[in-house]
Amino acid sequence: MSKLKAVDPKAAEPSKPKILVYGKPGVGKTWTALDFPKVFYIDTEGGADLAHYTDKLKKAGGVYFGPDQGSLDFIEVIGQIQALATEDHPYKTVVIDSFTKLFNLSVANEAERLGDKNAFGADKKPAISQTRRLINWLTRLDMNVVLICHEKPQWGVDSKGERSEIGTTFDGWDKLEYELHLCLNIIKAGANRLARVRKTRLTGFPDGESFPWSYDEFAARFGKDVIERKGEKIKLADDKQVAEIKRLLDLVKLPDDWVEKTLAKAGVDTLAELNNDQATKTITFLKGKLQ
Repeated sequence: MSKLKAVDPKAAEPSKPKILVYGKPGVGKTWTALDFPKVFYIDTEGGADLAHYTDKLKKAGGVYFGPDQGSLDFIEVIGQIQALATEDHPYKTVVIDSFTKLFNLSVANEAERLGDKNAFGADKKPAISQTRRLINWLTRLDMNVVLICHEKPQWGVDSKGERSEIGTTFDGWDKLEYELHLCLNIIKAGANRLARVRKTRLTGFPDGESFPWSYDEFAARFGKDVIERKGEKIKLADDKQVAEIKRLLDLVKLPDDWVEKTLAKAGVDTLAELNNDQATKTITFLKGKLQ
């Protein structure tokens, strides 16, 4: 019997967009993000509690999660994404505004904790670890995702071989753009707002191209039917499945790093975060080894 598990490429349902946008203040990053359908808005800046933002969010059927609700705590934010992924709810889009604030606050807190012991970027390690965990859940989440970042100078080597400012980039974990479908730099062009494609995996958004930064334009390029369809929740492993996996692990001799590799392959951090199907397959595998 063949062990090959690949399926017909067309059998995979198109996933919802996971995008990173960055730009200078006032270019319309937040305003346009609120036009996405039914936004669960995670406000780390505390600035979108102003009336014109909350009115727009309420009118579109969205909800607000700000500093008073825990938006500045990385663990709380990850917990909200987990809940969105595993519970029934009406929301279709999650916006984190800004990811920069969440990431940099974690770095600052760790730098303060380390004090004189901080060296070689040690203060960034918890923030990067938390970001990886967040990305794992955002990838599993069947919702549109918009991460908003601040803009900062990009440094490199110029034609003379000297270090200089060569452009702009987003402020946050430097590998973030490689974990998502699309990275857009939002700019002002007179009275218009444009999105310039910085990094892309999507055929509707060619690298280096610019297009009007509006929800209607984005949806037309990506596929409005995908963006606006209701998401499916993840059915997690139940307590009995987790207990059975642990029981079998005590009985079966496996390499020391087997659990770690299995969790990494599934894109989770604990056995309890496996989905029902993954847990069932794990139990079947372990029982086979036991026999």
